Amino acid sequence: MVSHRRRHAILTAIGLYIFAAAFIGYFAVNAFTGNHGLRAQADLDQQLALMQAQLKTIKAERTTWERRVALLRSDKIDPDMLDERARALLGYSDPRDVVLLLAPR
Repeated sequence: MVSHRRRHAILTAIGLYIFAAAFIGYFAVNAFTGNHGLRAQADLDQQLALMQAQLKTIKAERTTWERRVALLRSDKIDPDMLDERARALLGYSDPRDVVLLLAPR
């Protein structure tokens, strides 16, 4: 009878330890791999860095285009820019232009 109680106490303690280990393990795994875990945070940080680089590139491109558009405004048209755009759109060249044909490297 005494051995049965001792065995029951030992099995109860082992069961509680296994339950506690499984409980802690479940939350540890979710803390690492869950939707809001460490791995997800690293992925979000990587996405953030990529998007910030794209934003920087797009801002630089926008600045370039704003500068070019400002040259074409009606109140202050840059003659060189107007000439360049007209030739590019119409496909004309001035007879005084020097055309250089370069061999491909």
